[in-house]
Amino acid sequence: MKHYLAAATLALGVMAGQQAAAQACAANVEDPFDLDEAAITEIYACISDRMAEAYAKEGDEVAAAYRNWTVTATRPAVQGAHGSRLLLTFANDIAAEQYLKFAEEGVTMPAGSVLAKESITISTKKKEAAVGPLFIMTKGEAGSAPDTGDWVYSAVQPNGKPMKFKQSFCHDCHVAWEAQDMMAYPVEEVRLSN
Repeated sequence: MKHYLAAATLALGVMAGQQAAAQACAANVEDPFDLDEAAITEIYACISDRMAEAYAKEGDEVAAAYRNWTVTATRPAVQGAHGSRLLLTFANDIAAEQYLKFAEEGVTMPAGSVLAKESITISTKKKEAAVGPLFIMTKGEAGSAPDTGDWVYSAVQPNGKPMKFKQSFCHDCHVAWEAQDMMAYPVEEVRLSN
């Protein structure tokens, strides 16, 4: 009986270890900027489904819908904004046409535009990729949020809960793209066009 219990305990431990390993997505790199296209594609394939499930856990409306929107790049990429995370932006129907122009001057997004940016955090210590926050920008009516160019910034944590921060935390960086209506774009090598 002891041997049976020990074997069963060992088997359960091995299965738990295999499940944990299946959850980890390898990212064997010292600097996320060194990831090549093949490595990024592999990481995204590994983590993509888990990201959508994680964001939607608590019923956030954008988190539940964004994967049905227009993807704006061929794959995630490290851009420097939002730390050294891999980022992939989705645009709702109102935002997609204007956003995909990637215009650099005189941009005004229509009210109701929503952008959702998936993020993947790369742990160079653990050599793993993990689900990062879902960053969201929502464009309001003219004058609705004058301190932030009528944008409202929000984010969903990987556990599905809203991230708490001051609007200025995001806007103080986004103001660098004022001519683009406060929007940064994917790096040129991965941009899609409309």
